[in-house]
Amino acid sequence: MKQLIQFKKQRDLGAILNDTFSFLRHEYKPFFALILQITLPYLILFFVGLGFLLFTVGDFMEIAVGESSPLKGQEINFVLLIVSFLVLAIAGILVFALSNSTTIHYIKSYIKNNGEVNTESVKKNVKDTFWSFVGLSTLKWIAIFFGFMLCFLPGVYLIVPMSVVFCIMVFEKKTAMDAFSDSFKFIKDKWWITFLVLLVIGILIAIIGGVLSIPATIYSYIKMGIFSGEFDPELNPLEIYKDPVYIVLNLINYAFRIFLNFITLIATVFIYFNINEKKNFSGTFEQIDALGKIDK
Repeated sequence: MKQLIQFKKQRDLGAILNDTFSFLRHEYKPFFALILQITLPYLILFFVGLGFLLFTVGDFMEIAVGESSPLKGQEINFVLLIVSFLVLAIAGILVFALSNSTTIHYIKSYIKNNGEVNTESVKKNVKDTFWSFVGLSTLKWIAIFFGFMLCFLPGVYLIVPMSVVFCIMVFEKKTAMDAFSDSFKFIKDKWWITFLVLLVIGILIAIIGGVLSIPATIYSYIKMGIFSGEFDPELNPLEIYKDPVYIVLNLINYAFRIFLNFITLIATVFIYFNINEKKNFSGTFEQIDALGKIDK
């Protein structure tokens, strides 16, 4: 029998992590199938741009360290690098916005229908809020970027309210600008505990991401002969950046990192409802109301 996960309740750190993985364990098939249906064209564009970027960056690193001359055709690669970066940036914003939108609308449908997700409704909601998510995603990352540029601490501070900004927009039916401004009020008095939860999740994701990057690292060491003890001093270490196998291993690594991002996304929904429940007791009131209707 399918286990129903109650989102609208208070949780500590352990419960947030446990229920995040529990939700993924029970919903991963329909959830990721829907994610792919909605984001696949932009994901393909993202990985094409990333593949070209990984390939061309090796040429420019060679120029930077004086291993080759910029007169050997690198001016063509410069155009390719710029185009790859623009494609990667645009596709990255679209994938990020659509992933966030699909995840949150999926959970909203899951809550509304007691564990049964209406995929057509989710697709419609994602389509209807597309530009709101793109705009809010852009605004979010610009704010965080300038926060870190001005001083490190403002950037750290902004990460916390920005983590729940999409939840506020969807679950409270706010505009993008209202959600952005209300996120600071929402997180007030709960900043430290939210920061600690995000920090633990971030460390966990970083450790898993580090493990996933091991195959590419080992392959690069093998190619340079470090493990065999036959290191060739004349070998150009920057050639590894143009190795097809190395590029494919890195693309696989990035694909897994995108998957890990969903762990953070789902965890932030639990964080949102945890704070909302402490402030408004909405889930408690809904349960009491439901019990009253049953008694009648």
